[in-house]
Amino acid sequence: SFSTDEVIRKRLLIDGDGAGDDRRINLLVKSFIKWCNSGSQEEGYFQYQRMLSTLSQCEFSMGKTLLVYNMNLREMENYEKIYKDIENSIAAAHEKISECKKQILQAKRIRKNRQEYDALAKVIQHHPDRHETLKQLEALGKELQNLSHIKENVEDKLELRRKQFHVLLSTIHELQQTLENDEKLSEAEESQETQMEAEAKQ
Repeated sequence: SFSTDEVIRKRLLIDGDGAGDDRRINLLVKSFIKWCNSGSQEEGYFQYQRMLSTLSQCEFSMGKTLLVYNMNLREMENYEKIYKDIENSIAAAHEKISECKKQILQAKRIRKNRQEYDALAKVIQHHPDRHETLKQLEALGKELQNLSHIKENVEDKLELRRKQFHVLLSTIHELQQTLENDEKLSEAEESQETQMEAEAKQ
């Protein structure tokens, strides 16, 4: 029935792990009541022995429960230690993962730098070295200096020719003036001779 099931459920809740402590206590109470109401000495002694037996069972059960309780405490302490060790291991793993990530990033940077260095090295290999470049620059400097001297010589020659051409033009102009003057004198002399001849005929 419902009432019987309810009683059994309550007893199981009170009994804890089902070791029968509640039943033993009830039996002890009943034995104590019977002992108090016993009529004969033999019945009283029997109830007294029964109470001692029940008390021994209760003490044994209590000791067992205490051992289980202490064992559970030790297990809890052990579990807490294991939990702390696991937490420390997890924290150490996170730190190691973080350090590995840093190392990976550093390795990537190093690899990128090496690739850039290799690319620059290939570009540099296609160009002459510094010593060769300095030689070429020195040769070009000497050639430029020679060209500068040649330019100065050409300019000096041009200036000399310009002066000579100017002198030549001046000489030609003077010669032209002289020729013109000579022609004028010749014409004057011829005119004078003609006039003298005409006067002589008269």
